[in-house]
Amino acid sequence: MIRLLDIFLSLLALTALAPFLIPIAVILKLTGEHEIFYLQARVGAGGKSFNIYKFATMLKASPGIGAGTVTVRDDPRVLPFGKFLRKTKLNELPQLLNILFGHMSVIGPRPVTIREYATYSDESRAAIETVMPGLSGMGSVIFRDEEALMSLSADPRVVYEKYIGPYKGQVEQWYASRITVWLYIQLIFLTVYVVLFPASDIVWVIYKDLPVPPPEIQQALNYPGA
Repeated sequence: MIRLLDIFLSLLALTALAPFLIPIAVILKLTGEHEIFYLQARVGAGGKSFNIYKFATMLKASPGIGAGTVTVRDDPRVLPFGKFLRKTKLNELPQLLNILFGHMSVIGPRPVTIREYATYSDESRAAIETVMPGLSGMGSVIFRDEEALMSLSADPRVVYEKYIGPYKGQVEQWYASRITVWLYIQLIFLTVYVVLFPASDIVWVIYKDLPVPPPEIQQALNYPGA
């Protein structure tokens, strides 16, 4: 059922968003480094690697510069038009192709790099590998401004490896162990809601059994009482 919804929704979205996607592609081709898409290896279902599609927002050499695969707020490696695409999350829309091709689902654990995946516990990885990665999901809703979290330390990689990665693994494990069509539909609407109201703590109100985040990042995640 979920796979049928994925195909239907991705085709519907690609058709409806074509008037926006085509101009974005043209602008990217004419500006920056003249690249439209950025492909990066991510961990998918079964722990297998696949290439994720994104609009190009950063310098091609970015993985070898600065914080590597971790992006921080006001990252100098982000191209001018790329800042707009990242802020509005429009850079993620090419992943509709990944959904259509069967690499991803509309909702699921966000696919991360091998290095980031290594910060998850063995238990979290085992659960996550049983489901398809998603364009959005509980992890995306909770970590909707991950770049701001990276600014909590002078070394963003330490913040990710010590706090963000392990907790994100717990959140994605929570989803993998509860996946239903109803939860899938809820998270589609919740994704839209938190994009419109990013300061909302609604996720904690609705899902009271979510894993409690580490104290060091609770305030940044709008966790009640932090």
